[in-house]
Amino acid sequence: MKDYFGFQGKNVVVTGASSGMGAAAAKMLVDLGAEVHACGSGKRSRITYGPAKEYYYDLSEKEALDQLLDALPKNIDALFICQGISMGVNPDLKVMKVNFLSVKYLVEALTPRIADNGSITIISSSGGFGWEQTFGRSKEIIDCGSYEATVEWFEKNPEKIQGSYVVAKQAVNAYVKYKVFDPMLIKRRIRINAICPGNTKTGLTDDFNRSSSPTGDAEEGQRLIESIYLDRWNGRWASSEEMGWPMVAIGSNIFSYMSGQVIYFDYGITSAWLIDGLCAQG
Repeated sequence: MKDYFGFQGKNVVVTGASSGMGAAAAKMLVDLGAEVHACGSGKRSRITYGPAKEYYYDLSEKEALDQLLDALPKNIDALFICQGISMGVNPDLKVMKVNFLSVKYLVEALTPRIADNGSITIISSSGGFGWEQTFGRSKEIIDCGSYEATVEWFEKNPEKIQGSYVVAKQAVNAYVKYKVFDPMLIKRRIRINAICPGNTKTGLTDDFNRSSSPTGDAEEGQRLIESIYLDRWNGRWASSEEMGWPMVAIGSNIFSYMSGQVIYFDYGITSAWLIDGLCAQG
């Protein structure tokens, strides 16, 4: 099976790798024989699964991102971007910087190092569902250009980044579609895809639960989230591995002809929402 994935001896970078889905992906990549360069914040947990090298940086600040870029290898075969924070417990500006801007910045800074026919795979969210209806806003953010210009846009348009988690994830989904044939990628056949997890147990679950409650109560927030995502199909929460493992597969040789895709891993709940909307339109 290692031959099918094609990671044996390859340089692979995984951000958000100290816990949750990123850790699950990084552990699988280690098992598949990759030379894993694992990046975490170090605030919640440390990396313990023996990657080739580990790094700890606060990805909400450009200075730290630049330090990470200086530390990462010059040659990369696959990039997995998994960092993310919740809103509510974090201000909107920080959520936008971590959940969208750091993604864009790392993709564009590291693409020149990625091998021809390499891959970029990003964790987005089912919270970004409906990105097509907000593409104009996302394009405006994407087209800001530089890191500094994008932060300036965020600061000048606070009303447009309210509900920052959803705004950021919709922008990530739009970015994957918008950039699929960008010369920086397509000239060297570098694939870019994103996964959109549904309800998943991670180190951020309590943060999401608290931020979803009007009173900041984690139990109330969990009930509200489950009423949206799980009650309709008497569902269960996913494990981090159920997101990290397919993410690795998408970034591997197994999916060598797939690019520009935003794939929902939510046991079909967004499909049900889509059908509801179409039926309502008659």
